Amino acid sequence: MNVVQSIRVAIRALGANKLRTILTMLGIIIGVTAVITLMSVGRGAQATITSSIQSMGTNLLFVRPNFTQQGGVRTGQGQAPTLTYEDALALIEPGGAPAVVSVAPEFNSGGQIIFGNQNYNTRITGVTPEYSEVRNMKVFAGEFLTPDHIEARSSVIALGATVAENLFGESDPVGQTVKVSVGGRVGVNFRVIGVMERKGGGGFGNQDDQALVPLTTLQSKLLGQRTTRGARNVSIINVQVADESLMKTATEQVGEVLRERHRVAQDDFVIQSQEDFLQVAGQITGVMTVLLGSIAGISLVVGGIGIMNIMLVSVTERTREIGIRKAVGAKRRDILAQFLTEAIVVSLVGGGIGVSLGIGFSRLISQIDLGGQKLETLVSADAVLLAFGVSAAIGLFFGIYPAARAARLHPIEALRYE
Repeated sequence: MNVVQSIRVAIRALGANKLRTILTMLGIIIGVTAVITLMSVGRGAQATITSSIQSMGTNLLFVRPNFTQQGGVRTGQGQAPTLTYEDALALIEPGGAPAVVSVAPEFNSGGQIIFGNQNYNTRITGVTPEYSEVRNMKVFAGEFLTPDHIEARSSVIALGATVAENLFGESDPVGQTVKVSVGGRVGVNFRVIGVMERKGGGGFGNQDDQALVPLTTLQSKLLGQRTTRGARNVSIINVQVADESLMKTATEQVGEVLRERHRVAQDDFVIQSQEDFLQVAGQITGVMTVLLGSIAGISLVVGGIGIMNIMLVSVTERTREIGIRKAVGAKRRDILAQFLTEAIVVSLVGGGIGVSLGIGFSRLISQIDLGGQKLETLVSADAVLLAFGVSAAIGLFFGIYPAARAARLHPIEALRYE
């Protein structure tokens, strides 16, 4: 009996008891649906985080303060005020770091913005004009900070999309005056000169939930924190490298400049790249995706056990049929092939239905709004092939024992079976 005949016989046998066949498929359908749906959620999260990191800019290095030792107590990484605005300028001066094309120092602090009877707590970020290009932040309305604003320590502010929406609603914020207060100090009036283009949230927080002011203004009018050497400090120095191939060279050059300036026994700064963040994010989301797929895969195994149970029942019910087939010349391999084909057909049909449902559920989940942000899903071809292939393999594996048991039946005993 060839493959086509085996498939026809299998379909007729399965169609003879439709309810049992549907129930047998159910475990495979649920398993494949769960695998594709959960893996799409994991892949979607990975893609979202990767996109968030890449949207910050291209060829970036991030220089952050390292821990320091004070009185035998070590501060947390990033908490020591060791980086300054002058450190950032030194990187692009002649003889500084040749592989660096631009720097954008910034200082982050929580604060409150008040407009009329509306107030909103957000992140107040002191930046320079280069921040827009280095961090890929574009203006939606109005204008961004200029070198004149930095030089004059102007009281101007550019609002993130979320901040503008919460304070002004549908009104145009550009040209309005808001009061900014940081650290509980008396508020200072700032003129809104621009609203930033919406970028959304991600692994590095919501970039729309911040307000950007000139770094010199933040340091002189809103803050008083200085480094241990008396200079005004920054939270981070964003460094844009000329080319991706020069990332390692730029890291070494930046390190040399800062060591020469700081003259400390141990580096009081940490240099990280986008690639570092992408690798860490990829590892975390990769583990999460595998975990979700493994959990869903358990239901596939349960579905396979259901196939084996039903096939064993089918062998018992069709013992006399098997005896007749053997009596008229069917060989052991024909009986084996027949029952294996039935198990595989059940798995493949169930897997096909599960793939369709999994894709449908993934698209449905991507429409769910969670606090203003949609949960992205990504159905990849490898996930579909994996789920479909595993369902076929499970049908083959769990169908072997019932098929072998049917093939071993002695024709005389099978004919006598009632």
